[in-house]
Amino acid sequence: MSNISKAFENGKAFVAFITCGDPDLETTVKAVKAAADNGADLVELGIPFSDPTAEGPVIQGANLRALKGGVTTDKVFDMVKELRKEVTIPLVFMTYANVVFSYGAERFMTNCKEAGIDGIILPDLPFEEKEEFDGICDEYGVDLISLIAPTSAGRIAMIAKEAKGFIYLVSSLGVTGTRSEITTDLSSIVKVIRENTDVPCAIGFGISTPEQAAKMSSISDGAIVGSAIIKILEKHGKDAPKYIGEYVSSMKKAM
Repeated sequence: MSNISKAFENGKAFVAFITCGDPDLETTVKAVKAAADNGADLVELGIPFSDPTAEGPVIQGANLRALKGGVTTDKVFDMVKELRKEVTIPLVFMTYANVVFSYGAERFMTNCKEAGIDGIILPDLPFEEKEEFDGICDEYGVDLISLIAPTSAGRIAMIAKEAKGFIYLVSSLGVTGTRSEITTDLSSIVKVIRENTDVPCAIGFGISTPEQAAKMSSISDGAIVGSAIIKILEKHGKDAPKYIGEYVSSMKKAM
């Protein structure tokens, strides 16, 4: 049984995304703790990368700030080990295939297992090429999390059948970032997912307000929020964890 399923046991899951090392790794640790203490059921940790193709300007900026600050994948692994002394909720990495590839997939997954990472999301890894990482993820007990987009159409059933951990349902076309409204017909996509798997699905991309979180979690098993949290980090820097806690609490209540 995947540890990630714990996030979905108590009603709708609130998933928070935080870029590691923006503005520094100590703040990341405090921000993750604040999110977990205020109701986040799962945290996605972004490993900074110079070319994050799925990200809009907000998260791109966070990646660049973290890299300028000297954050490396090794430092991120050390930080997760620290976090795991206090944080028990599921943690997953969100990064790019190139990061895992250049690090060495076997070494990367060994470190995930040792640090207590439950899953990994690689938004640039096409479903058709997931074999490259799938076997090695299984070997080390790390769930390779699938994404389903509004353009997945005929592939939704196929992706859902093989899904592990949870399914990341992308709300809209384009890159991450807050949106004033989400117009995609997501309930029909969720219906196909439900017909093909029991693996929970959470909706991400564009969710920033409690109203949006409530709406998206009414259709699915949870809501994923990234850019809105990164904006708080950008604005408040080292003081951000307190504000992140308040924000997560308001979102979780709405759901």
